[in-house]
Amino acid sequence: MTGPRYTPLVASLPASVPFVGPETQERARNAPFAARLGANESVFGPSPAAIAAMGRAAGDVWMYGDPENHDLRAALAAHHGVGPENVAVGEGIDGLLGCLVRLLVAPGDAVVTSDGAYPTFNFHVAGHGGALHKVPYDGDHEDPAALAAKAAEVGAKLVYFANPDNPMGSWHGADAVRRLVETMPEGTLLVLDEAYVELAPEGTAPEIDAADPRVIRMRTFSKAHGMAGLRVGYAIAAPGLIAAFDKVRNHFGVGRIAQAGALAALMDRTWLGVVRGKVATARDGICRIARENGLVPLPSATNFVTIDCGGDGALARAVVAGLIARGVFVRMPFVPPHDRCIRVSAGTEADLAALAEALPEALAEAREAVAG
Repeated sequence: MTGPRYTPLVASLPASVPFVGPETQERARNAPFAARLGANESVFGPSPAAIAAMGRAAGDVWMYGDPENHDLRAALAAHHGVGPENVAVGEGIDGLLGCLVRLLVAPGDAVVTSDGAYPTFNFHVAGHGGALHKVPYDGDHEDPAALAAKAAEVGAKLVYFANPDNPMGSWHGADAVRRLVETMPEGTLLVLDEAYVELAPEGTAPEIDAADPRVIRMRTFSKAHGMAGLRVGYAIAAPGLIAAFDKVRNHFGVGRIAQAGALAALMDRTWLGVVRGKVATARDGICRIARENGLVPLPSATNFVTIDCGGDGALARAVVAGLIARGVFVRMPFVPPHDRCIRVSAGTEADLAALAEALPEALAEAREAVAG
């Protein structure tokens, strides 16, 4: 008796996920976290109007969600000044990235990203047999010129670029993004991940013609809108590419409650302003705590702050472990030299108080462990 006959590609892949969830860590600790500051969720929650809309939709959850996401697509199109044919909705940016890679990347096709950038994209490329080419950051920023040059060198199908960036929190202005679009080689598609753009300074998001075949923009309701648990994201691109998503997407992947919540959240611009203010206050608080402990917070256009611990990856990993042991969930970049840092999401006053209490001990313990 034999088991399933996996494809050679699947058989070659590790069974792993990019991030170990806080729930997994809580089970291992046999205790809940006092402060959940690692996953870049919005602890400030969704719009009250979205909560109410989702409550109303719960009674109709016996029905499938609209497979065309009609009302949400229409509202997103109106919000961005494009046509519904320019908008695709999916299960978060992660789900849309998976569909996009499936559409464009065959085994051996070249794809370009930054070394240390958002790793889930890399998992999709590996899962479809693409050849991933990485370029280094320029300091703590992704390097648009290096991305374009590598794309031309390898004949890339896709170039992944996040603005603002995760895990560093850095960002480029609109002019730099427009220049990157203009330098895309013929036949290369720029994947512009704008998950955090609602939290970024004015002038970060460029004006890009939605019909431009060189770029696809991706946004989410998981960050500023506080709906990470629902998994709703959307893409803006030329109509032909958007239509192609229908070839591969899960047509019922965004459920009825999620569609209702996202639609109400999009309409509530007042709440988005409240969240921006709360995130800015929390970033200031995280920076203050970092400086009080002799650490260097990096400038951030996101709902997290990346903090330079002043050592190498071993020190930062020890700091993360020490914080987790003290009930404060944080994460860190994976790749040197950015793994000298830890990354702390915006939190409530209580969350930051827990961080302020735990960090001095965790830092002292980490320094002693690395020195010994």
